[in-house]
Order: sequence, then C-alpha cells, then structure tokens
Amino acid sequence: MTLEIDVLTLFPAMIEGPLAQSIPGRIQEQGLALIRVHDLREFGIGRHRAVDDTPYGGGAGMILRPEPVVAAIEGLRRPDSLVILLDPVGEVFRQARAVDLVQRSHLVFVCPRYEGVDERIRAFVDLELSIGDYVLTGGELPALVVIDAVIRLLPGAIDAQSTAEESFTGGLLEYPQYTRPPVFREMSVPAVLSSGDHGAVARWRATESLARTRQRRPDLLLPPEVAPREGD
Repeated sequence: MTLEIDVLTLFPAMIEGPLAQSIPGRIQEQGLALIRVHDLREFGIGRHRAVDDTPYGGGAGMILRPEPVVAAIEGLRRPDSLVILLDPVGEVFRQARAVDLVQRSHLVFVCPRYEGVDERIRAFVDLELSIGDYVLTGGELPALVVIDAVIRLLPGAIDAQSTAEESFTGGLLEYPQYTRPPVFREMSVPAVLSSGDHGAVARWRATESLARTRQRRPDLLLPPEVAPREGD
C-alpha cells in the first residue's frame, strides 16, 4: 500500500526540492509514497488570495487566517486522514511517533508561517508536532524532518536491518560504527569487530549502546513520566 502525503504550505518549493533528492526521491519513484504539495494561497481570500491578517489585541507579525487553512484541510481530508499541524507547542516528535505515522494511509501536514495560526485552526487538526524547543521561520523544515523520518520506515524503502539497529529504535543510542582503515592516526578499530565472532560482536554493540546512552542521553534511560522534555 502506498502512503499518501499532502502538504499545505505557502512555499511549495521548500518541500518539493528536498523530497525529490536521494532516498526520499527513490521512495517516491518506487511508488512507496505519494507526496503532493499544495500552495495555501490557492485557498486565499479575495483577488489577492489573502491568507493572513494582523492579530487581535495588537502585536508584531501576521497570523494565518482560519478560512483558507480550514478550507484547504477540508478539501483534502478523507475518512482515513490524519491532519498534522507543525507547531512549537505540539508534541515533541520522537521515533515512536514516526513508527505510528508510517502505519497510516494518508497524512496531511499543515505548515504555518509568520507568527503562527489563528487558534481556531487547531480544532480542525488531529495532531500537533514540534521537532524541538526552538522557533523556526515556518513549518516547512519541521514537515520535511517528520516526512523523512516516516517514509524511510516504509517496507522496501531501505535495508530493514538499517532501521532495526539504529538510534532510538530500541530506546537507546546506536553503538559506535567503524569502517576502513583499521588504524587511522593511531586510533584503532576495536579488535572484536574483526574477530568473526558474531556473538561477541553483538554483545559488544549492546554494551556500547547502553554506555553511549548513559553518557550522552541519560534521559532516555528514565521512565517516560520523569524524563525531561528537550530544552528543560
């Protein structure tokens, strides 16, 4: 089954270009994912296709109006759709959510711009996602991050072993990786990796994965209810 993805944005080229390259491009060529990008201005108001306005109560910047955004969402929504708003106040995107999204059949991404969206738009989305505790100029880059993380998990997209052993798949960071040469500037590849003992290699990788996680991301070892949010 092909995963269908629709993206609503004021800057379609920001989405189309990156997703046409490398692995995302090949995934689409293989028919594993079908990605369509829509210009929000097509749903704009009046002859100038207005999509934004000044905020009530004053303040800097412009806010996306509800009429064009909701019209676009309703024009794309189907019974099997999951509509996702990229927003700094949303759920922090993690690998577990990518695994959830790849099992869906139709995803709709809404990319805000300017100072954000009219609050009433949130009533028309199913999920809000953030890629971290910082603010970007728009939702296009977060959408690209989420889409890339999701479509690479599609069966047949890449080697299944690659996704089975990488960081966060089992809740830990991935073990260190090495390739040729065996010695580089007096730094040697661990002997166990060239020993031919697959059991020993597996044990070494498990030990190193845990050690790296404990050193660099100890929060991943905490129960979810006490693990800090990124940026805390």
